[in-house]
This record gives sequence, C-alpha cells and structure tokens, in this order.
Amino acid sequence: MQVATGKSILNGIAIGPLRIYHKAARQTVVSSSLTPAEEWERFDAARKKAQEQLGMLYEKALNEVGEDHAAIFEIHQMMLDDEDYLEAVKGIIETQLASAEHAVSTTGENFAAAFAAMDDTYMQARAADVKDISNRVVNILSGQEDGGFSDDTPAILVADDLTPSETVQLDKSKLLGFITRHGSVNSHTAILARTMNIPALIGVDFDESWDGKPAVLDGYNHCVYIDPAAELLSTMEQKQNNDLKQEALLQGLKKKPNVTLDGREVNVYANIGNVGDIGAVLQNDAGGIGLFRSEFIYLDAQDFPSEDQQFAIYKRVAETMAGKKVIIRTLDIGADKQVEYFNLDKEENPALGYRAIRICLTRKEIFKQQLRAILRASAYGTVAVMFPMIISVREVRDAKELL
Repeated sequence: MQVATGKSILNGIAIGPLRIYHKAARQTVVSSSLTPAEEWERFDAARKKAQEQLGMLYEKALNEVGEDHAAIFEIHQMMLDDEDYLEAVKGIIETQLASAEHAVSTTGENFAAAFAAMDDTYMQARAADVKDISNRVVNILSGQEDGGFSDDTPAILVADDLTPSETVQLDKSKLLGFITRHGSVNSHTAILARTMNIPALIGVDFDESWDGKPAVLDGYNHCVYIDPAAELLSTMEQKQNNDLKQEALLQGLKKKPNVTLDGREVNVYANIGNVGDIGAVLQNDAGGIGLFRSEFIYLDAQDFPSEDQQFAIYKRVAETMAGKKVIIRTLDIGADKQVEYFNLDKEENPALGYRAIRICLTRKEIFKQQLRAILRASAYGTVAVMFPMIISVREVRDAKELL
C-alpha cells in the first residue's frame, strides 16, 4: 500500500479506481503569415465564441451549483472584455507579428504570473481563471477543443490541475472524487468541488503508475491510499456509509424550523475558514455564520495582510450572506497555529499563554487594522465580532476600547 498526502478541499471519502486525466497536447504556432489585422480578426471571433460557450456553462452551473457559484463564468466573460487583457494581446500580435494563438497564450501566462505573485491568497487563486479563459480561446483558434475527461466506470480523477469550466463539465455520475498536483483551496475549482460535494485533494505529487489502481481518497486525513489493504478498505467503506447516512439525515432537516419541543427557537449557524466555504453554508440552509476563523487569512499569506485585503474578504462574506449574521473571530494565532512572519517566541504551554487576544493587545496596530477592516465590511451585512481566548474582564475592556 502506498500513501500520498495533500490538502483536503472537502471532508469526505471516495473509493474506486484512479484515472489519470491528460489534457490534449497542443502546439502553438508563434509567427504568422497573416497580417496583424487578420490575426486580430481571428482572435476577436474566437473571443466571441468563447463568451458564447461561457454563457452556456453559466446556465449549466446555475442549475447545478446555484447563482453565486455560476457567476464565475459571467466573470470569465467579462475578463474577455478587459481592456488591459485585449491591449496586451493586440500588442503582441502587432509588435511581434505573432499568431493570435501565441499572443493569447503569452498574455494568459503573463497575467497569471502577475496574479500568482500577489500576497493576497484570493488574488493568487485568480491566476487559474486567467489561464482558463486563455486556454479556451487558444483551443478555439487552433481547432483543438478538449473533449474533457470521460470514463465508462466511476473513478477518482487525477490531474495536474482542473479549471472551473472543466470541473463543471465533469460527468458527476462517473466522478467519485478528484486529486490534483496543483491548485488552491481558494480557487473557483475548489469552491465548486465543495458546493458539489466532491471529495478532493490538491497538492498531491502523483505518479503515472497510479492509473487504474484501486484507491481510497480520505479527505478527513488529507491523504490518498493506493492499493489499500483489505482491513483499511473495510474501515473506510464503513466510514463512507456512515457519512452517507448522516448526510441523508441532515438533508431531511433542511428548511425545517429550528424549534425545541417547548417552542424555543434556536439559531443554527455554520463555521467557516475561508470564502470558499460559503457555498456549503448557503446550500445547507445555515441561519448564518457563527464563526469565521479570520486567522486563516494570515496563515495563507506570506506577509501581514493589508486592511484593504482583509476588507475585501469580509465584505464578500457579508454580502453573500445577504443579511444573515456573520460573526468574525479576530486573529487567533499561537499554540498550534504559528505564523512565521509574526516571529513569536516558543512557549512551554502556548495553549494557555501568549496567543490570540493577548497577541492582539500587544500588537495593537495589527489588531486595529483588522478591526477597521471588519467595521468597514459591516456596512454590507449583519456583522458581529468575537474576541478569542479571553481569560479576564480586563481583556474584554481593552479590546472594546480599541474597537
């Protein structure tokens, strides 16, 4: 038995054969015998066809994952009207006498690299969106449109990466889960996987020899077992069955009032760690967000996130929840959640010591920056603040003074 680890997109289990998905090989001609004006016409026609295809994908996604997540394909349509993107393509065609394919491919790579270099993890994840729309246009230009993944039997898909459009077009009746070498937990592909309840792992260094082998994708433990032992397979099958029973029970409770036998109404909220979790919150009819773990914004960054970066995230959550309560927990780092750029000293028992609110109260500028971002976002929804790991009334008073 072989075990490989990655990052889990969804807590769940998938059992079945692995199928490695290779995208169609594509050769892009660099120079062109046509005039720049003719190449621009070719590009413009392909761009418009791509927008038509994205419109159809929007309709498909609307039925399968709802308007909030289908909107990504409307965004992709708008990206193909972006002036900076269009000017970059046109510039390469005109200055390098390049083919439209080469101009689009180069522009996509350049824009994706710029997004990937940003500090904000949400913006980094947009690199995949730029590549997705550029590949779509290049495929149309070259007449090599990818037929996508297909298999006669249900399987766990293994690929270098998956775009949002590829994810939506997958045959769900044949897809048990997926594993990718690249990707981000904040990508639209990850968000779609969570919304569609597809167990998935990213960041897995897979081997070509896996193709066709039996496997267990364990989202709870962030790993995949290849050629699992009989005992492990039996355990995982039982766990999967328990998950299905629990899900069926919970589905039966959706849309019902949260009222106790003596008539007392109870609020049932969800906990989230990033924006990508909101789809599951809405899909499962939660009354609000009871805990937004804001520390993951810091854990996913290479440096201190700015006020504007935090504001954009909190605002998006507040707007998406459309008036439902959102409780944002201020930064809770220390103990098991270490952030390198904070340069925290090691402690004997960090779980009870210098962490969470105590770090915030000694690093007030960082704390006030986060509080300002939360307060700004509160104008776009029903937002509340939670202070973590409080041990005295004095800490509450000190925190409220800064608020």
